[in-house]
Amino acid sequence: MKAYIEEQTNELLGSIPALTELDYERRYRPVSLTLLFFLCSFTGWTWEVLLHLIADGTLVNRGMLLGPWLPIYGVCSVLVLILLEQWRDRPLHIFGLTMLLSGLVQYITSLIMENLFHARWWSCDEMLFNLNGRICLETLLIFGLCGLIFVYVLAPKLDNLFQTVSRRTQLILCAALSTLFLADFIYSFIFPNMGPGITL
Repeated sequence: MKAYIEEQTNELLGSIPALTELDYERRYRPVSLTLLFFLCSFTGWTWEVLLHLIADGTLVNRGMLLGPWLPIYGVCSVLVLILLEQWRDRPLHIFGLTMLLSGLVQYITSLIMENLFHARWWSCDEMLFNLNGRICLETLLIFGLCGLIFVYVLAPKLDNLFQTVSRRTQLILCAALSTLFLADFIYSFIFPNMGPGITL
């Protein structure tokens, strides 16, 4: 049954011209992975800021860092592209392994941050099927679905977009963002972003 579902899914992906043209089985260059890391980190930060704004009506800088990025999103996105490359022809594997990978990253990050700073930046205590309040089934399912969209559509499209920019410009952008991120990380490690709506 599993083999049949995989076969049908692969046929469906192959029958969609737009996906075939995207070449989702490509190997990503380090500069593209770096840009994807920052773009996904910023997108994750924007997503969480908007969720908090809708839920609580207040605008807060989510995450431990000072800048507009949540690196856990960037790390998960890059790891999915690197570590799960051999399974890109198997969407169900990508879905399940993305859930597993993102769950591991989220759980370990939560554990480390709590031990280092004696605070928690998120909690799943009120969610069904949660593990020590650090991860839960609902968010893992969302990450799994986002992983499919990212691997088969967004990452290839963004990589194509990056390649329309000169190599020199890409390198300068990567260097500038990496420098800002490193400075932010060092500062925030000493003075982490904490407070109402941010930490528990």
